[in-house]
Amino acid sequence: MSNEENTTKIEDTAKNKIGELVSKALALKESNPKLFFGVIGGLVLLIIIVMFSGGGSKPALPKMAMKSIVIGQKYVLKSANAYDENSTVRLVAVPGTIAAYDDTEEEERNSPCKHMPQGTPVTALETQDAYGKKDSQVRVQILEGQCKDQSGWVLAIDLQ
Repeated sequence: MSNEENTTKIEDTAKNKIGELVSKALALKESNPKLFFGVIGGLVLLIIIVMFSGGGSKPALPKMAMKSIVIGQKYVLKSANAYDENSTVRLVAVPGTIAAYDDTEEEERNSPCKHMPQGTPVTALETQDAYGKKDSQVRVQILEGQCKDQSGWVLAIDLQ
């Protein structure tokens, strides 16, 4: 038997089985409509339950863990919200202005020591509470590069 003949035979068998199931379902509908519609309703209910069940096997999304900042401890700047390795971490002069800065001015974007590259080593000097979070902002001193020994404020989540 060739593959085409075998495939045709399997298709015919499947069509016959489907035809038998449909004819039996229609016969059940005529002879016992309560049972027929009960089975249909049960299948629909089962499908709805499967669709809305959450499935417990999904992994949880990773969260950035807030760690305690230790004054005098050495850290590196690493933006928690950036995937680009070339992105910078913003340092500001006054805590609390981090969320409100506007870097559309040319002078602001090009001023040294305002946008530090990720991986810059720093030392934590002091912390401040903000937005209902303890120690959410940290004043840091830069340890290397052209901005060595200068300080500024960063978000605590930007310290690794």
